[in-house]
Amino acid sequence: MNNVLTGAYTSLAQLLGLRFRPKPQQVLRASHSTSAQAGLRLSKQKGRGVDFAEVRQYQPGDDVRSIDWRVTARKNAPHPKIFREERARPALLFVDQGQHMFFGSKQRLKSVAAAELSARIAWQITDGGDRVGGLVLDNHGHHLFRPFRTAKATGQLLRQVAQSNQQLRRPVAETADADAAQQRLSSALEALANLRSARNRVFIISDLAGSLDIWRDWLHRLARRHEVHVLHITDPLDSELPPAGMYNIRHGQERVSFFAGDKTLRHRYAETYRARALAIADICRHPALVHHSLSTQDTDWDALAWT
Repeated sequence: MNNVLTGAYTSLAQLLGLRFRPKPQQVLRASHSTSAQAGLRLSKQKGRGVDFAEVRQYQPGDDVRSIDWRVTARKNAPHPKIFREERARPALLFVDQGQHMFFGSKQRLKSVAAAELSARIAWQITDGGDRVGGLVLDNHGHHLFRPFRTAKATGQLLRQVAQSNQQLRRPVAETADADAAQQRLSSALEALANLRSARNRVFIISDLAGSLDIWRDWLHRLARRHEVHVLHITDPLDSELPPAGMYNIRHGQERVSFFAGDKTLRHRYAETYRARALAIADICRHPALVHHSLSTQDTDWDALAWT
């Protein structure tokens, strides 16, 4: 059964409807958090809270008010109850809806895949009780949404995702300008990095097009203060040319014709992708960076859990 959005565009109704998809069956372990705000995520720190962790023999510094007298009497030594504190784990979603995302050969375009993934993550985290915010990058700039713990706020973020998605068209002069696109990317990542909050979960949802130097600089800067998940959206045509034949392609005002059966061309194309993929993996070799690769041809994302 196909449980993904398909096609060239998505709508707000579709993104809102993803809230009611089946819940992922897999349960991820509690993530480490150092935020001091109250919330609904488990911390590895232990102290007073609502979630019971264990009963253990008394250690200097334990709260005597938490002593379990039944266990103490049985063990003939003081044994307090230990609880895990609840900590907030706000999430910030960087959703790329730039012109380069308006591409795809299987199931849906990259832009639709990114919109769908952002909605799935946002709803999982919202329904888990944590705050969700983010930044939507499109051909005109970026739109910043500070994190809130309400379905209405999540809906406002997804409304912008849908609007930016529906504005994508064949490239015209201003959207095909590579230098302008790189400037918009830098400005968006800078705005995200300049948020005052720290220790958030940051989800970068993009095909990571453009300068890898820009991505490296800003991802590593984000990783100094946050837990960063790089969700790399790919398409089968990124790594392999289509079957042998003559093809005409257009990029902005430029048109190119090529024969896809040329073995040298096919090898060079695949090696270029492989080298870039390795470079992206190398960028993500950082203690606070996690790299995931997801393809437009994947057919069932209901099993993905991000909470």
